[in-house]
Parts: sequence; structure tokens; C-alpha cells
Amino acid sequence: MIGVILAAGMAKRLRPLTDTKPKCLLEVGGRTLLERTVRAMQQAGITEFVVVTGYRGEQIRGFLETSFSSIPSSTSSTSDTSTTSPHFTFLHNSDYEHNNNIYSLWMAGEVVRGREFLLMDSDILCDPAAVVAIAKQEESALALNRHECGEEEIKVIVDADQHITEINKTCNPKDAIGESVGIEKMTAEYSTALYRELDQMIVKEGLIDIFYERCFERLIPQGHTFKVVDTTHYFSYELDTPEDFQRAQELIPAELL
Repeated sequence: MIGVILAAGMAKRLRPLTDTKPKCLLEVGGRTLLERTVRAMQQAGITEFVVVTGYRGEQIRGFLETSFSSIPSSTSSTSDTSTTSPHFTFLHNSDYEHNNNIYSLWMAGEVVRGREFLLMDSDILCDPAAVVAIAKQEESALALNRHECGEEEIKVIVDADQHITEINKTCNPKDAIGESVGIEKMTAEYSTALYRELDQMIVKEGLIDIFYERCFERLIPQGHTFKVVDTTHYFSYELDTPEDFQRAQELIPAELL
């Protein structure tokens, strides 16, 4: 399985913290969010990574190549997945100021189209056990935190079998069972359908400045969806403002330091 890390965004709401560095290189508990993401995926058995950069992309690549100095990296899809050390493929979203994460996910298709992969944004602060729990699922799966939702969260509505029927910010919070954490496992079958739909949305419809969850929703009537996995009992914290970052330093459990 391949790990896909989306790291193109500017995180404007976090300014001035992100004036000179990308959000994923900010530290919580003495470690960057990006290192935490890579380490969590490693615990899930992932050795091959696709990293889509944008804002301050050279810093992200430099950090990974320095932090994992014995690891080969490339800008192509060629990698040796038999090695136990991670291998990074870097793809650069040069128009990151004018598109959203759906475009970065589409770019990753150069490597993962039709292949099983685990998707994470680069700025997720969570217990690695939540990542492992999603990666080990046999079917396509999405991490969910159960709580009462408001207007801003990516909310999830499910059927009786805990499969997603709706995922967006605009659905009725009263109907939602919780919020997407931002960790998704795609089977090879789902990946094939996903990139077929992304081609339609990006190339033919020009829908480049929206969230990738819109593509997830469009796949549901086609018979492709996610099983939700409740990860509420694992620590996770959303980091959108400088105040969030300060609070995260206080809340992160000692075992995650």
C-alpha cells in the first residue's frame, strides 16, 4: 500500500505562523506534523510515499530528505517497495494558490491510480494507532470522530451498515454521526473509480478549487463508498488557528511526545 500525503496548502488562517514555513513543518510536542504523519504511516506498514507539495515545497522536500537522509527519493513513480525504508516521490502543485486539495489528490494519480493507497493531509495531529486502524481495513475506510457537529466540519452521514451516504460541510448537522478526521484507505477498485471521476471533474468540468470529499460524494450513487471506522477514542486535534496550536501543545498526550 502507498501513502499519499497532501502538503500543498498555504494555511492562511494560521498566519503569522505560516508566513515563512508550511503548516506541516510546524512543531507540536517537539516534532513536526509532517514527521508525525510519515511515522504514523510507517507504523501502518507503508514504505512508499507520494508527497504533493505546493507552498514552500522546497522546505518540505528538504525536511524529508534531511530527516530521512538514508532514504532515496525521486520525482518519478519508480520506487523499490521491497525495502523497509520509506521512499518518497515528490509531485509539485505549482498552481496551489488557485486550486484546492482535490487538485493535489488528482495529481497523485500519476502514481496511485488503480492502486491501493492511504490518504492523509500533511497537517493531521493524531494518535498513530488511528492510522493503523484505517490501514488494516479490508474495504475502503474513513476515520470518524463521533461528536455533535456544527457548520464548519466535514460531516458524515451513514446507513445502517455504517457506510457513508453523504459527506460534506453543508449537510444537516443533526443527521451527521460525526466528523471526518482526514484519514482514508482506498482499495484498488475504489482508486480506479476515484480517478475516473477526478478526470471528469478536473479535466472536463474544471472543478479544481473544491474539497476532494465532493468526489467521494459523486462516487456514492455509482456504488463506491467508505465504511466508517470510529476512531473517537484515539487522540486527534484540529489545527486551524495560532490559538489551536498553542492549545495542542497543552493537550497532546505524553505518550505521543
